Amino acid sequence: MTLIYRGKTKDVYENSNGTYTLKFKDSATGKDGVFDPGENAVGLEIEGLGRESLRLSKYFFEIINRAGIPNHYVESDINAATMTVLPGAAFGNGIEFICRLRADGSFVRRYGAYICHGAKLDSVVEVTIKDDERKDPPINKDALLALKIMTENEYETCKDLTIKITKLIAEELAAKGLELYDIKYEFGISGGKVILIDEFSAGVMRVYKEGKPVPPMELAKYF
Repeated sequence: MTLIYRGKTKDVYENSNGTYTLKFKDSATGKDGVFDPGENAVGLEIEGLGRESLRLSKYFFEIINRAGIPNHYVESDINAATMTVLPGAAFGNGIEFICRLRADGSFVRRYGAYICHGAKLDSVVEVTIKDDERKDPPINKDALLALKIMTENEYETCKDLTIKITKLIAEELAAKGLELYDIKYEFGISGGKVILIDEFSAGVMRVYKEGKPVPPMELAKYF
């Protein structure tokens, strides 16, 4: 394996057969030692988080595989905290689609004059650019097209998949007495087709139980 990228929560290696290996780390996004999936910097280390994040990813990727949703997942090794994936070219330098079922995080910080924390939302989809220097700024469809980051058809496909996948994840969590507030996804292109890439973990979603946020290691215990 050849290391090609060191990320905040995962390192990426290229394999000789054309696949990639994602090595999950115990680092988590947050601020001042407090976990927050909405932050774009490492804020703390949680022992064992890499393996548990991979466990969640494996669980949910198998669900969307059964649903016939195209994605990059191949296999995983929980003990080694590694996941093998197919190659997928990111849009631009990477963008994220966020689906919001309840108001939380940056949505409340931006629109607090109009909505309160925890208010229900009808699968509101937002898009942000992955750009640590500019703190992952939001971007709309018109700007994505103007900057030639993606085509209109690619945008609509990603948006539709975002809503469809969120419904599956929310239903799975609800069956365990948990409520999904929001979740973010990354998509890429493989063989001319839009596919889901990256991961499913506590680092990409906000989950609540009885009105209180579920910590990342506690979330993993449900699966």
